[in-house]
Amino acid sequence: MEISKVNIDAAFAKFDGYWDPKIVAELNGQMVKLARLSGEFIWHSHAKEDELFLVLDGVLEIHFRDRDTVTLCQGELAVIPRGVEHKPVARGQVRLMLFEPSGTINTGEIVDSRTRTNLDRLE
Repeated sequence: MEISKVNIDAAFAKFDGYWDPKIVAELNGQMVKLARLSGEFIWHSHAKEDELFLVLDGVLEIHFRDRDTVTLCQGELAVIPRGVEHKPVARGQVRLMLFEPSGTINTGEIVDSRTRTNLDRLE
């Protein structure tokens, strides 16, 4: 197996959209994704998957219905446990890395115009 490295800035330069994650690596059944965020996303949960949010640039609030909002700044991460309803809100523009099990749908159980089921893989 070839070992490859990913230049995160170069990977972000390959796409423009918001709330449209791109796969940059895989390991142990997990996908490593990059995304740009701006504004509010939708309330959703993931019944079977935990997800890790790592903020590379910007400020991301993660709102919950049953607990206090978590605010993540550059270099901070949080793991959202499976089944916990949440709504990410980007304050300005955010560059984000996600770690999620393969097959995780970005909108969880909800289907709307921002649902992505076939993610692009950046080479």
